[in-house]
Amino acid sequence: MSTPEQEVEYRQHRFSPPPGATEIFLVRHGESAPARASAPFDLVAGQADPDLAPDGRDHAARVGERLAGERIDALYVTTLRRTVQTAAPLAEKLGLTPTVEPDLREINLGEWENGLFRQHTTEGHPIVDRLWEEQRWEVIPGAESDEAFGRRVRAAITRIAEANPDRRVAVFTHGGVIGEVLAQASRAVDRFAFLGADNGSVSHLVVLGDRWIVRRFNDTAHLAAPLG
Repeated sequence: MSTPEQEVEYRQHRFSPPPGATEIFLVRHGESAPARASAPFDLVAGQADPDLAPDGRDHAARVGERLAGERIDALYVTTLRRTVQTAAPLAEKLGLTPTVEPDLREINLGEWENGLFRQHTTEGHPIVDRLWEEQRWEVIPGAESDEAFGRRVRAAITRIAEANPDRRVAVFTHGGVIGEVLAQASRAVDRFAFLGADNGSVSHLVVLGDRWIVRRFNDTAHLAAPLG
């Protein structure tokens, strides 16, 4: 007696990175110290280099707890200490020494460095309206050009991916950098579409050559969870 052949089923499957790809967790540094005219920040190559604020250290601890359970093979930080300080709890948990990637430092804001960007944004400087309307950092006097910024950020992500095939890495960086990376990955018409990542947030990118896949943006679940 013959039996009917079993029908082939085609299931939906969860995403998995293609062979050779690099998973990159983009972590925005914790909240940095407030800007005060009476106490300007130290500068590194012309860019403000504040410490983390107390809330920023809490962000760092929470990021460390969140990512310690992931399979993280390498850590990256920038030349600015707020990223180093944010990475420190995770580095200690994993026993990893972060690698410095200078090209993932924040956009250079020219004449608006050292807290002036925060001040002018809060006080409603007319150039701030122009910045959002034109979506070009270089409307700020003396700021790094958008082309140069995008080029160095892309080069840095490419280097990290090429050095870490089939690995997962955590990159501790800055809000402007995360916005630029994800705008490039998604080919966003709105260049500032991904600005506004929260301090201590985690975004997730998969890179294989010129193929950049956005998996997650501004994940902050760990910032509201109980610590410890």
